Amino acid sequence: MRRWQQSSRRVIAIAVVAFAACIVLTRVAAAGPPGHTVRIGILEGIAPTFDPVANPAHRELVEGLRELGYTLGRDVVFEHKSAQSNVTMFPQLAAELVSSKPDMLVMPAYGPTLEASKATKTIPIIMVGATDVVETGLVASLARPGGNITGLAINAAEIAAKRVQLLQEAVPDASRIAVFWNATLPGMALGFQNIDRGSPQLGVTIQSVRVSGSGEFDQAFAAIESGHPDGLVVLFGPLRGDDLPRIVEFVTQHKIPTIFELGRGVRGGGLMEFGPNFLPMFRRAAAYVDKIANGADPATLPVEEPSQFELVINLKAAKNMGIAIPQSLLLRADRIVE
Repeated sequence: MRRWQQSSRRVIAIAVVAFAACIVLTRVAAAGPPGHTVRIGILEGIAPTFDPVANPAHRELVEGLRELGYTLGRDVVFEHKSAQSNVTMFPQLAAELVSSKPDMLVMPAYGPTLEASKATKTIPIIMVGATDVVETGLVASLARPGGNITGLAINAAEIAAKRVQLLQEAVPDASRIAVFWNATLPGMALGFQNIDRGSPQLGVTIQSVRVSGSGEFDQAFAAIESGHPDGLVVLFGPLRGDDLPRIVEFVTQHKIPTIFELGRGVRGGGLMEFGPNFLPMFRRAAAYVDKIANGADPATLPVEEPSQFELVINLKAAKNMGIAIPQSLLLRADRIVE
């Protein structure tokens, strides 16, 4: 994994938060299970069940807890709810979890975290990978969240602009870049705004391709085709489980150089991916579970942000699109698909 530097002010801020988090969480290992079974509610958009064997994210969370002395089924149990790729179910499912009165909630991503925050102001919520949480008002600050929400967050807006820069490096002649973004997620809107504001300095023209539902995809694809972009940035939290494969199929069919979030796109034939690795966040979430189980107040537990990001480049896709990836960019890649 390679460290990608953000602005010096951002790096300093993250370092301060990380240091504060270390101070708060250093006693976690010594705490261990609190002497009663901890009940955790978890809400996800796609995963049908809680499966620590087959699901890598669930496995990381359970392994992190095991390292802290917890045995699944004895010291900790999970009540899992899935929206089954229908995000409109989040409010109802969050309310159902809250009504069962768990000790805490673990909420992967922004959508479940937001709905959980509406459903309860008292049950501790541990977010994993929620985006732009200060800017959207989920927490007061990273250092002191101030409410019942803490955990691990991502500054998606800042990373979005970095994706444009990487796409420009891969396709140096790119002057028109389309941005495909999900308007139902505030973090995606912030990401697009960040790209749009920075476009003059980057010397590119931005085409906004905004969707609010899967039924708008055909219209969005037609807009991209008619716009003839030199590249595409995908800022997208799926509305349905088959959304991402549809996007990947479209860009590969039309040979549009595209950069996705990490873990999305390259496997299906996309050109590039860039972002933080989510799996370590789930293991790290175990420390928050343990601390809260032993009486810590989430309002005072600092929110952590990743400082390391991964770049993945698909050379097979580049060849199919007639793109020669510069050696300087290849040397900085964390993984190359050939």
